[in-house]
Amino acid sequence: MRLPQETIRAKRDGLSLDPEEIRAFVQGLTNGAVGEGQAAAFAMAVFFRGLALPERVALTRAMAESGRVLTWSLPGPVLDKHSTGGIGDTVSLPLAAMVAACGGYVPMISGRGLGHTGGTLDKLGSIPGYDATPGLDAFRRVVGEVGCAIIGQTADLAPADRRLYAIRDVTGTVESLDLITASILSKKLAAGLDGLVMDVKQGSGAFMESLPAAQALAESIVTVAGGAGLRTTALITNMDAPLASAAGNAVEVAYAIDYLTGVRREPRFHAVTLALGAEMLVAGGLAPDRDDAAARLEQALATGRAAERFARMVTALGGPGDLLEKPARSLSEAPVQRPVHQTGTVAAVATRALGLAVIELGGGRTRPEDAIDPRVGFTDLAGPGASGGLLGIVHAADEAAADQAEAALRAAYRMGAAPAERPAVIERVSAG
Repeated sequence: MRLPQETIRAKRDGLSLDPEEIRAFVQGLTNGAVGEGQAAAFAMAVFFRGLALPERVALTRAMAESGRVLTWSLPGPVLDKHSTGGIGDTVSLPLAAMVAACGGYVPMISGRGLGHTGGTLDKLGSIPGYDATPGLDAFRRVVGEVGCAIIGQTADLAPADRRLYAIRDVTGTVESLDLITASILSKKLAAGLDGLVMDVKQGSGAFMESLPAAQALAESIVTVAGGAGLRTTALITNMDAPLASAAGNAVEVAYAIDYLTGVRREPRFHAVTLALGAEMLVAGGLAPDRDDAAARLEQALATGRAAERFARMVTALGGPGDLLEKPARSLSEAPVQRPVHQTGTVAAVATRALGLAVIELGGGRTRPEDAIDPRVGFTDLAGPGASGGLLGIVHAADEAAADQAEAALRAAYRMGAAPAERPAVIERVSAG
């Protein structure tokens, strides 16, 4: 068996790694035998040299089996959705509740912000009292009683991925197709799912900016998941502009609450949420086809059942009982809120730049140990074709930070002729 440095050297030189070698390296990630520098070097070697399909499957399995693998005994299918990350992508919050309201069980294990994108775990961290890292017994209880629970990785579930995930965030290796595939699927395999739907983002705010790159990732995830025995479908969705008109942590939670309660449902966000939810219901046998599934999800929203599930989940995990009725009482607001105006029509948005601007405001990390200011970000962001004059509202901790964020916001927008409209859901990828 090779030493960790020899495994790194082999991959650096473009050699194939056998499953046992990969398993030994992952075990070292788990028990500390592999140092942080070695983990970073391995990630960089994989980034440049890549993994063949058997190596991807072996890495995914080894990371999934580095901790506890859950099994479930529930009266409905165990389903989940995962996004490759984008700006204003707060779909997970309402979607988990919507699927639970339709009879599914959603044990959603989410991550922190990665690179320029926001993380579901960081958004939930803006809810006072919400325990995003409960013990597995509490996690299982909430899923069984409420139908959904959104938490972060615990020490028990895919611990090797938990360590590598944080290292990738700060070493420029986030975009590796192989590491993205293994990271996502290791958590999902450990969660004991019956079905998974992937949201692969493509566009200026996605890790996969080109359509061919997004297609390659979608096919990799579907193929590796199939090889590991997990039924998976992928949707490639448009990230040429923020998915929601809010980007940040507390501001995105507020947006999700508005969506669930019907205060506002922006068309593009709604279309992506319904499409992903429909795939989940069909995968779980809860609807005969995607059209019927979408109708069931709409009904769950219209009747308030989805909002009720979300409220119950928040309360069950320690959050405030009146979050949906009085979100302003619980979600902290930034002391500086500055509207930014620009005449003309929005021709394009440098969406990635908006994500970086949120990090600069303090809403994301440049180092794994960095604290996050949940209050900061943007709201009322204009999308392509908008001509109302408002580019967005900056939410900042002080005037100096607001000045910097305003400059970044203006720089991210190009004014001109309205662009051709791209569909919210670009393509569907499934096994076979």
